[in-house]
Amino acid sequence: MSPAIPGSEEPPRPSARAHRTVDLKQLEYFVRVAELGSFTRASVVLGVAQPALSRQVRLLEVELRQNLLLRNGRGVTATEAGKLLLEHGRGILHQVRHAREALALVRGAVVGQVALGLPPSLARILTVPLTRAFRARYPQSALSIREGLSVTMEESLVSGRLDLALLYNAAATPDVEIEPLFEEELFLVERRAAGARGRPRPVPLRELARLPLVIPSRPNAIRMQVETELANLGLHPCVALEVDGVSAIHDLVADGAGAAVLSLAAVSAFQRPEAFAVRRIVKPTLRCKVMLASSSRRPATLIQRAAAGLLREVLGEVLPQ
Repeated sequence: MSPAIPGSEEPPRPSARAHRTVDLKQLEYFVRVAELGSFTRASVVLGVAQPALSRQVRLLEVELRQNLLLRNGRGVTATEAGKLLLEHGRGILHQVRHAREALALVRGAVVGQVALGLPPSLARILTVPLTRAFRARYPQSALSIREGLSVTMEESLVSGRLDLALLYNAAATPDVEIEPLFEEELFLVERRAAGARGRPRPVPLRELARLPLVIPSRPNAIRMQVETELANLGLHPCVALEVDGVSAIHDLVADGAGAAVLSLAAVSAFQRPEAFAVRRIVKPTLRCKVMLASSSRRPATLIQRAAAGLLREVLGEVLPQ
């Protein structure tokens, strides 16, 4: 009868017929499970059925005669042996990817996969031109794009679900490296009044405290910046609705539910930008810093570095001047 597999139990000794090598696929599965802290989440990311994933990780434990993961009701955590293998496993898998890329270069091709995270306001103007350019330049590689809030995307960089991400107002950490790219000025966006003509006048920052705002929930970077800058004036925002989605904010402002604070990139992606009054915020102006972020624990592969360079190129072409 097969032994039970609680985290505290010593794995059975392999039989004399057992292989004495570590399978790269098993190592990859273990690294993802350990990083995500869950067989369920790793199963989704890897596209592998959870029972098969669990079995492969268990076989790795048997082969190494070490408990690598402590299983509990909330997920899994790495044992001391697991932490050591996680550190080495990341390096091994990176070297394998690097070797494959080097061999592909001999054939004159750049191959690999890149998972990129974008904030919704930039995703609306970047996704199509970036995907088109990536396919044209790197036809044998794959690019996946995911939208998300900066906080969520930063967590995905650490866990390995993302390779690169554009983050607002991010700070470097031991797990995440950042490269400042540009600053986006923030504007007050309102429904344009019927018959209104001419350029809308600027609005002092303190007036935002008297306007009903349709704004994302905390810890959205723009929300936090608006609150911080108003707090510096001894004020706080008047939040009419909390909405986490540029499209939904657009529709609500168009319907007269309130005003929004958005970047010009977000406004330019609207289907009917002429229906909105876009006003500069002054005294002081509001600016969000946009950073290119990557994991400091995983050296970038060749295709990831190439994708980062292409991203910079496309940003320069599509951002409003």
